[in-house]
Amino acid sequence: MSGLDELRISFFQECEDLLDSLGEGLRAMSDLAESGTADGDLETVHAVFRAVHSIKGGAGAFGLDDLVTFAHLFETVLDEMRGGKMEIAVDAMHILLRAGDMLSDLVSCARDGPEPDTERVGQLLAELDALADGASGGDDDTTFEFVPTVLSVDPIETLAAAEGDTNAMPESEFATEPDASSYRIRFAPKGELYGTGNEPLALFRALRQLGDLTIEADADAVPPLSEFDPLEPRLRWNLTLSTEAACEEIEAVFEFVADVAELAIENLTEPGEVPDRAIAPAEPTHADAGRGPDQATRSSDGDTLALETDQLQSAATSPGSFDDEPPASQPGPARPAGPSSPSATQSSATAPATIRVNLDRVDRLINLIGELVIMEAMLSQAIDSAGLASDSDVSNGLDGIKQLASGIQESVMAIRAQPLKPVFQRMHRIIREAADATGKQVRLVTTGETTEVDKTVIERLVDPLTHMIRNSVDHGLEDAAERGAGGKPETGTITLSAAHRSGRVIIEVSDDGAGINREKVRSIAEAKGLVPPGTSLSPGEIDNLLFTPGFSSKDEVSALSGRGVGLDVVRREIQALGGRVTIQSAAGEGTTFTIALPLTLAVLEGMLVEFGGEMMVLPLSAILETLRPSSATIHAIGRTGRVVANRGELIPIIDLAEAFGVADPSAPGERDVLLLVECEAGRRAALAVDVIHDQRQVVIKSLEENYGVIPGISAATILGNGRIALIVDPEEIIASAGLDTATPQLAANE
Repeated sequence: MSGLDELRISFFQECEDLLDSLGEGLRAMSDLAESGTADGDLETVHAVFRAVHSIKGGAGAFGLDDLVTFAHLFETVLDEMRGGKMEIAVDAMHILLRAGDMLSDLVSCARDGPEPDTERVGQLLAELDALADGASGGDDDTTFEFVPTVLSVDPIETLAAAEGDTNAMPESEFATEPDASSYRIRFAPKGELYGTGNEPLALFRALRQLGDLTIEADADAVPPLSEFDPLEPRLRWNLTLSTEAACEEIEAVFEFVADVAELAIENLTEPGEVPDRAIAPAEPTHADAGRGPDQATRSSDGDTLALETDQLQSAATSPGSFDDEPPASQPGPARPAGPSSPSATQSSATAPATIRVNLDRVDRLINLIGELVIMEAMLSQAIDSAGLASDSDVSNGLDGIKQLASGIQESVMAIRAQPLKPVFQRMHRIIREAADATGKQVRLVTTGETTEVDKTVIERLVDPLTHMIRNSVDHGLEDAAERGAGGKPETGTITLSAAHRSGRVIIEVSDDGAGINREKVRSIAEAKGLVPPGTSLSPGEIDNLLFTPGFSSKDEVSALSGRGVGLDVVRREIQALGGRVTIQSAAGEGTTFTIALPLTLAVLEGMLVEFGGEMMVLPLSAILETLRPSSATIHAIGRTGRVVANRGELIPIIDLAEAFGVADPSAPGERDVLLLVECEAGRRAALAVDVIHDQRQVVIKSLEENYGVIPGISAATILGNGRIALIVDPEEIIASAGLDTATPQLAANE
């Protein structure tokens, strides 16, 4: 990968943060505009302006003309607002919110390659232009055209001779102490040095603390700016240091840059000798031939030379330098600073240090942790087989390893855990687009944005949530006239929330609409042949018909619905994540979709059970309790059905050996160990097994990627003895047994 490619990647990574800041700022401005207090919060307008301005500056550096043109007109309108020439009104904010969406699309197009929608871009440019014209009174017919500014950089000699630099080093006089030594230091930075935020000037200042320092810049190999390559800096320095410090102390100054620079240190004098002034300068270079005596070797101007040239090279390698007019408080990630950079100390007080890590590296680390968990299980089984006492040194050592591995695992999982905020922020745009498509007035309220979940889960949540949000706008909310007639505000509200509950992530999408019209749902299901006419269905069972493949309550095809692709897609996607989705609805009050997801897709707390000679794992989150019932509590239903009476409820029994086809017909008796499980829809069943072995943490291995889909099985794991154990999907087992629509029966006289 070339240096330009790396800079381009850094620019788009910075754009992600800038677009997040832009979206938050625009939504804050919109809320304030609706409340009539937006004009008093100019700092938010400044922050939004800086975000757009920074994106424009970076886009200009890479020749992204479409992005530059749009961002320029966008920031022009924002500049009118922050200058008080334009009112921050609701109508204007509606345009700016859509402009923010378009700016995000243009960034994506510039990064990934597809052509932008020129018609939409042109329409928004016209609307932004009209806003700008309105701010200026409409008298100016000048069209807005962004013209890049050409910067003129003086020659290096001129920069070096600049006067009045308060940071310049004074003319040095060599020390005459008998214990001082003179060192010649040749220092040639590589491009990586500037990329890590280090500055030669900071190193030189550290050297000056050790003694008298003379600096000579070797610019002989520096090419013209038109041929400048930021990855191959050519500026080098010859330094002469007179100090009482040992050579090791000098080397310590360059400790953090030793691998990103060429360094040579030569002792010119022995301790006790007085250094000769004539040998202080390093050997003259060809570049010195045409210079005056004051330009060949200087210490006072050397500081300025190092600063200006280093700034030029740092700017070429720093993502933060894309802005052609960088403000002091520009948002976005700061350029990483090395140990010798002063900015490292300043930034550490305001924000924690962060690094960007490729997700594949984290995945590999998690896989290694999973293998470690498997090895622990193998060692535990080997110790048990060897008959070692539980208080033996080996057992105690293994317990210590387990604790350390558990801590490492939690830390690694925390690295993958990401807040849901980016996903929730995307939904604001989905709401706006759905509202425009339906002509409804809608606002989105979000809570629990900081709730963390595995990054893999986050990436796969966008599509299901998008579908549910659109469904709530299209089907759930009434239009303004109907809401007004029902005594509701004309603007409908959709609430998106997230929270941790019982080791799972619960995400809810709620609306304050009319609720589910169950009579209509039932009639549609009967007309489509999804249920037999006259079937007795509970309200919850009717609601679950919405998840039936092919179900749609829209007769006409629109941009949002009517194509027969319904909530069954959402259910499949959520189930693929190991989660469940349910519905609750009340007539006239609204509908709530609830998604329950595992915190991670890598590790599972499970119960190891055995039936029909097979060892399998049941997710602990689905198990309510374990039972060994008496024969008096088990009742037969029909020819083969059985139920168990438990706390006033008759719960159907599912024999797992029979469900998976591994039952031994010659084995006498019934399995009398039951595990009471509950699916997300609230349906319960008692799973019959032969033996419950223990509770353990298992590493999830995907079957779909390595083998294929197996009904009733969600994944697999490796046990301590090296055997593969399948992980049971209780939800699918209950559904395949025909119990997903069964109504729990209350046991009379229990």
